[in-house]
Amino acid sequence: MTVTIVLLCLVVTLAVLLVGIYNGLVAKRQNCNQGWADIDAALRQRHDLIPNLVETVKGYAAHEAGTLNAVIAARAGALDASSPDQLARAEKALSGALGNLMAVAENYPDLKASANFQALQGELADVEDKLAASRRAYNAATADYNTAREAFPAVLFAASMGFDPREFWELGDGDRASLQAPPKVGFG
Repeated sequence: MTVTIVLLCLVVTLAVLLVGIYNGLVAKRQNCNQGWADIDAALRQRHDLIPNLVETVKGYAAHEAGTLNAVIAARAGALDASSPDQLARAEKALSGALGNLMAVAENYPDLKASANFQALQGELADVEDKLAASRRAYNAATADYNTAREAFPAVLFAASMGFDPREFWELGDGDRASLQAPPKVGFG
């Protein structure tokens, strides 16, 4: 009788432990999903602004067709991305194309002074700030999830319960190099 009670207590304890681990991992996975959804929402805002920005620049810089086409193509690539890895690569290409577009805008004083262009530039800067915050939140949720998944005793059960590790939103090699280079400041 005592052995049966001890075994029953062990089984109940193990069941409660497994349910706790499972529920904790589900909550952390949902935080990762929410973080990814926030990134997706900011990217959609960014993608919606780009055609307006391109059309505004077209009115002032008609002979910059190559730059404008590169932005349009990069946006299309970002919209067509189907996996997080593809999306990260496409967004990096889009960021580069947008940087080139802003550089072109610097060569047109009338464009820089345009209220429409300034408003779009301000909106884009705001969206970029939201996107950076969403990426930080996603990476924090991913770190929390991966840590919980790899901690003992969850590590014994997580993979068998379908909890695969999540990937961080990371900078590519080109982005790291540009962050390590000192900024260029010019006047005039």
